[in-house]
Amino acid sequence: MSLSSKKRPGTSVDATLQRLEQQHRALLREIDDIGLVLRGTIGARRMRCGKPTCRCKADPPLLHGPYYLWTRKVAGKTVTVRLTAEQAARCQQWTRNMRRLDRLVKKLQGLGLRAANAVARSA
Repeated sequence: MSLSSKKRPGTSVDATLQRLEQQHRALLREIDDIGLVLRGTIGARRMRCGKPTCRCKADPPLLHGPYYLWTRKVAGKTVTVRLTAEQAARCQQWTRNMRRLDRLVKKLQGLGLRAANAVARSA
């Protein structure tokens, strides 16, 4: 879907708005299919500990983990929560859903902008 605001020759404002509204409804149907959403990222980390004789200090190192982390921003501060492997697997889909929702909302905003430009040009 192009976000171009150029007017097609021979189309009326009403036809343009009707087409944009159809695209809008299609995007809303896609949003309706999205499950739970979760802002942030889910990642797995392997880390070194503080014990000087631990296997994580060997050459090559055998790091501890994986430790699953959910990281997000809350009031401008980074918040990190440790998760189990099962929790991370479940939350991973929710973060993918959030990114999909963000993309769909951007498309909806683009359609609204195109509709406003069409109305403004017709006046």
